[in-house]
Amino acid sequence: MSETKQIVVLAGDGIGPEIVGATRQVLDAVGSFEYTEHLIGGASIDEHGVALTDEVIVACKDSDAVLLGAVGGPKWDEAVAKDPTAPRPEQGLLGIRKALGLYANLRPVKPSPALIDASPLKKELIDGTDLLVVRELTGGIYFGASGRRDDNGGTAYDECAYSVPEIERITRAAFEAARQRSDNPRVLSVDKANVLETSRLWRETVKKVAEDYPDVQLDHLLVDFAAMKLVSSPAEIDVIVTENLFGDILSDEAAMLTGSLGMLPSASIGAEGDPGLFEPVHGSAPDIAGQGVANPLATMLSAAMMLRYGLGDGEAADRIESAVDAVLEKGLRTPDIYEGGEGETRVGTEEVTAAVLAELAQG
Repeated sequence: MSETKQIVVLAGDGIGPEIVGATRQVLDAVGSFEYTEHLIGGASIDEHGVALTDEVIVACKDSDAVLLGAVGGPKWDEAVAKDPTAPRPEQGLLGIRKALGLYANLRPVKPSPALIDASPLKKELIDGTDLLVVRELTGGIYFGASGRRDDNGGTAYDECAYSVPEIERITRAAFEAARQRSDNPRVLSVDKANVLETSRLWRETVKKVAEDYPDVQLDHLLVDFAAMKLVSSPAEIDVIVTENLFGDILSDEAAMLTGSLGMLPSASIGAEGDPGLFEPVHGSAPDIAGQGVANPLATMLSAAMMLRYGLGDGEAADRIESAVDAVLEKGLRTPDIYEGGEGETRVGTEEVTAAVLAELAQG
């Protein structure tokens, strides 16, 4: 990757600025980038009164990729509790996904051998797990009509709607990803077709798209059974494709296979050639912000996904991933993944970042 890439940095709230700052050091060790910083989420609400401004949307559209920290915190939750019409930090995240047309969220789940004992599940259940959750990102209940009715007792409603084109494009993204991952690609489509009309359309459409991918094994599972399968036999899963709400829940459940949300990266992508959004799965952790103990590794791994899926530099992505693995193998642990076991050393954000940089320098 010879040319300088333009990266929009949305550090966000809580520990966001710390973990993004650490990740920028790692990116600079493997390539040449120009960064433009903007506010999003709670920080944007405080400055501009909204979680996402038009200026930020334009900047993101003009970039090569977007690196996000995390959004949200109790300060803004309390404001919404007092006034349900108050802006929410999460509106910034949902808004930028919609504005950039980021319809596919990719969340790989591959427990590091060095951290396998940190998972609450038995080692024999986790061994061999290497799955990918492909979540539809711009449709469903998160983007449907919602509100409250002033009737007896009060009523709240949220609409869940999906169109055939929306289902087709996320299904194709999942099938293409499965082909890239394995010579024996498998896709598990998750829905609630026994109850929901949107899920019945989902299943019908997925089956139709699958006809174009005869080399990919397709299975269907109801979401409640899929949730059980994730913790009973995760190694049997290759690629999961599902709608927005189910994907949100299942991907966070899958995070526990790694032992910590602090280790999971994600990529949100749209049409080919358009900028993607890359962020850790975990939240803003405002309770530890500013203490120097935040785990930046998921953000670094998200940057690796940015290099691979957004900037076409798989070699640099491999270098970052290998450096993170090497640091974990040496026993360095931020507090969220530290268990006091033999060979473990408790470190903070700066120390683990320095260790990753040292590994990159050696490579």
